[in-house]
Formats: sequence, structure tokens, C-alpha cells
Amino acid sequence: MNCHKHLCYYGFMKPSAALFCLSLAAVLTLSAAAQEQKKAPLPKPPATLAELRQRLTNHIELPPFASALWGVKIVSLDTGTTVFERNPGKLFSPASNSKLYTVAMVLDRLGADYQIKTSLYAQTRPDPSGTLAGDLIIYGRGDPTINTRLSGGSIYQALDPLVRALTNAGVTQITGDIVGDESFFHGPPFGSGWTWDDLENSYGAEISALTINDNTLQLLVKPGPRVGMPCRLSLSPATSWVTLSNRTETVTNGTPRDLHFYHPLGQNVIYVSGQLPLGNAGHAEEITVRNPAGLFAAFFKEALVRRGVKVAGTARSASWLDRELQPLACDKLVELGSVSSLPLRDIAREIQKPSQNLYTDLMLAHVGETTRSTNTPARATSEDLGIQALRRFLGQAGIRRDETIFEEGSGLSRNNLTTPNATVTLFQYMHRHKCSQVYFDALPIAGVDGTLRNRMKDTPAAGNVHAKTGTLRWANSISGHVTTAAGEHLVFSMMVNRCPATHSVRGDLDAILAMLAGFTGRTTE
Repeated sequence: MNCHKHLCYYGFMKPSAALFCLSLAAVLTLSAAAQEQKKAPLPKPPATLAELRQRLTNHIELPPFASALWGVKIVSLDTGTTVFERNPGKLFSPASNSKLYTVAMVLDRLGADYQIKTSLYAQTRPDPSGTLAGDLIIYGRGDPTINTRLSGGSIYQALDPLVRALTNAGVTQITGDIVGDESFFHGPPFGSGWTWDDLENSYGAEISALTINDNTLQLLVKPGPRVGMPCRLSLSPATSWVTLSNRTETVTNGTPRDLHFYHPLGQNVIYVSGQLPLGNAGHAEEITVRNPAGLFAAFFKEALVRRGVKVAGTARSASWLDRELQPLACDKLVELGSVSSLPLRDIAREIQKPSQNLYTDLMLAHVGETTRSTNTPARATSEDLGIQALRRFLGQAGIRRDETIFEEGSGLSRNNLTTPNATVTLFQYMHRHKCSQVYFDALPIAGVDGTLRNRMKDTPAAGNVHAKTGTLRWANSISGHVTTAAGEHLVFSMMVNRCPATHSVRGDLDAILAMLAGFTGRTTE
């Protein structure tokens, strides 16, 4: 297939050189280059490959980067020419650029139309009166899409398809418990290489085969009715699954807001302390939950009661450790109903646009479990098997084994490493892949959506650059596609590690992408 036509099919646009001249100043004011050359005349866009390479060299060698490590690889998809490179074979922390690899592997192994099923199991079918004897088991396989965000803000609307599946089976009463079963996944509920304080934040939500509402809740803090009184705390969706310890105080107007949230490991208790002014509109904090499968069961039980289904037992959960003692043979149970996730083409977008860690690691674990066989070691975790599948895929894509080190799928691990060479090779492979359009359409678009919605606006990169971002404390990366002013299609990977905290790298990365988008020359010169 002709490369030019293929990438136009992805929606790539050709920005004008004139737009570049008018808008590059906006980007460069954010960059180290602008700080070094504030009074210099606005440069014209580079017109030759030699000029572009020199400007890129000057940019990454600016004083703020004296102690940093740059990794850059820029290649023309149209000609195969390497436009620029710096340390392309060295290993860098990619942060969330890891998702580029996981999503590619999942699409390759499962296909863009693949859906993940959540099943309702029981020992028997309901009797003629609608009574189901024993427990109802909700068996999850990693569907990330049962949440309020995709269901009009209502957790019960999100659960309604499962409720209808049960009532369509004739169930009106359950004599046993509602069991949230997450045993499809084996291993701990967090990724390898995560740090303990990640687990307090929404981006470190627990990995569970039975996931609900991204395994988070929104904690709302509003001032109390009078100065000196505790603030009002509430959870959305409302639940008693999490306990709130209120140590806050309402203070006079004009006093700064000062709130602190502490979530001890392994507990569903949130300690909220600090102060909120009387006239403050309130504050919302995303909090993680422990044992999300249990929370799923609790919400589902309430959803059933709201629909008139009586439940005699309690809501509880079961993990792979529980099933080691009490094995669950799904083939010997009755499946009363099921629901399916959004297709992977949509999940890929839900991962890449906002950089969703949980969804990525759910997909890695799900692929891992699809490879489990009778010969698989009993203690192999879902993550272990997913990483093995990823390694096989990367070999298939032409990436050498020594070019990548992945412990988990999302990039939250500080031990994930890859090279700019490997990322560009991945793009070149996915460009020819049957899922190429799905893969590239899932990337954030500069100035438009996802993690790039507020970046590169009013530059030739806006609406042009499709790229995945990645950020950890000492790592900043961006990799993707850009179309030059001359209509040439480039793929790039840029990673900056160990840059001093006193300098923000984003503006410099954005300035480079604006420079590439405004390039009026050709790589064949």
C-alpha cells in the first residue's frame, strides 16, 4: 500500500509553512530555546534536511539539558530515511509510552473486534417461582468498561445490562450470597515495579478481573454549615464499602484551602484532614478502593434490590487464592447470562487518549490468561504470562530482545525500559498491520484531545501530531506521527530522562514537534 495514501487515511493533515511562521513563537516561548534567544528574530522554518538536523542538535544541547539524557529517533515512513537520532539504541524509562507496546500486542493477539465477557454463574437454574438456590457468582475476566463515565454518570445504569441478563433468566429471589469472583487473574492486585505510594492515587488503582468504576470512587469535601464545624464528606457513587475518617475543619473565608488524604495500604479507610473555607465550592478527590471485586458485588446486590430481586445473603468476593482452596469449575456451573465489554478498538482509545494505567494492565493480564494451559506453572501470574506474550510479539515485530525490558504493561513501573529504535520499529510494524488504523486513531491528537489537548495549540503541530505521552518524575517521553509542511509522514520517539526538576521538558518536546510539522524540505534531498 502506498505510504502517503495510507497515512492520509488516518486523517493526517498537511499544515502550511505560513502557519508555521505565525505560530512557532507561541511554542518556543515555552522552550529552553526561547529562554536562550528571547531577543533573536523569529526563525524561518527549516527548509533543508541539513538545516533541520542542525536545529534539532542545537535544541537538545541547550544548557538546561547538560545533565539530562536524550533519546531521539525520527524516521520518514515515506522514504525510510532517518531524519535525526541521538542515543537511539540506549535504554530509557518510557513511562506511559509502554502503553504503545501493550496496546499493539493486544490488538495483534485478539483483534480489534474482540470483547471481554463477564458471566453470571450459579449451581442450578431458578425454580418455577424464580428462586435461585445458593450463591450467584459474578465472574469477571477483566472488562474495564463497567463504569459511571460510560453510563451517564450512574453506576446502576452501568450494571443494568447484567441485572437484565439475570432477570431475563427468570430470577426473582436469591437464597445465597452475591459473590464477586476475580479469580480469572492470578497474582497480586498491583503491577510489578509500582511504588507503594502509587496505590494511594487513582492512577495506581488495583488490578482486578472484576473491575468497577475504574476501581475508584470520588470523595467530595464541602464546608460545614458553620466555622469550626467538620467539613461534609461524601462518596460518589455512594457506598459504605469505604470508611471515611473526618478530621477536617470549616474555617473563615479568606483562609486557604488545605486538605490532606491518607489511604493506608490494604485498608478501605480514608483519613481526611485539613481545612476548607466556609464559602468554598468544595473539592473532589479520586480515591482508590481495596478489593474492587467486593465493591462490585456490593453495588450489584443493591442494583438487584432496586429492581425488586430479593437477596437473602451478603455481598462478598473470591480471588485466585480462595479458588486454590475451593476450585471453581465454570464448565460445571450454569451460566444464567453474560455481558460483553466494548470492543478492543474502543478500549484502545480509552487507554491511549487519557493514558489509563488500569485498563492497560487489565488487557495485559487478560491476554496472559488466554495463553494459560495445563503445562503452565501453577504460580505463573497473569502478568507473567502477559509479559511473555509481549516478548513474543516484539520479536515478531522485529524488535531485538535486548532493546526492551518490560515488567508490566502501563509504564507505571520504574523498571520498564526501551529504546527509541524499538519504538520507531514498533510504529513501522503497526503501520503495515491489519489493525493499523485502530492503533493510530487511538493516539491523542495535539491541541485536540487526550493528554495532548492543551499542548501545541496554535502551532502547525495542532491537529497534526498524533502521539502518546509518558511522564514519571525523572522521565518525559512522546512518540507518534507528524506530517511535515511538505506532506511527508514521519514517525518519532523522543525520551528525556534525568532532567533537573527545575526545568519543564514539555515545552521543548512540543517545540521540536512544531519544528517537524513546519519542515518544508524533503528527506530525499
